[in-house]
Amino acid sequence: MTSGAVGTGRRGGPIVALLVLLWICGLIAAALWWVGIILEQWSASYDNQPSELDDIQRRASLALLIAALVATAGPALVALVAYQLRLVRTAVVFLVLTVVIAVPAVPLAASAGQGLDPAPAATTPGPPGYCMEHSGGDTRCPGG
Repeated sequence: MTSGAVGTGRRGGPIVALLVLLWICGLIAAALWWVGIILEQWSASYDNQPSELDDIQRRASLALLIAALVATAGPALVALVAYQLRLVRTAVVFLVLTVVIAVPAVPLAASAGQGLDPAPAATTPGPPGYCMEHSGGDTRCPGG
């Protein structure tokens, strides 16, 4: 074993450990943010204000989307940095972890992304754009 390979591994360990720590802190922060919004939604559900509930639901969807992004992107970044530092086994472990986390996170993020779109405004049907004949032979159309 050459001294260059040993030196790179020793230097890379703390960097990877710091990235893992940042990833775990990001997951905890996103989870706490989401739980706080869910508790706020529970509290607001007793106020009977639908507009406030819609806003809280959009924020909950955003928090869930960010949590899914952090959960998936964190180990992918660690795998990339570990590979660049020639920590191949660590890179493979975090790449597998990325795939395992991405399987449920991608559909969850997609459904959360749909929750960010505002609901379409309720439209009332207007008069038809053409002449309609009524029973009794009276058409009441302009021009006859």
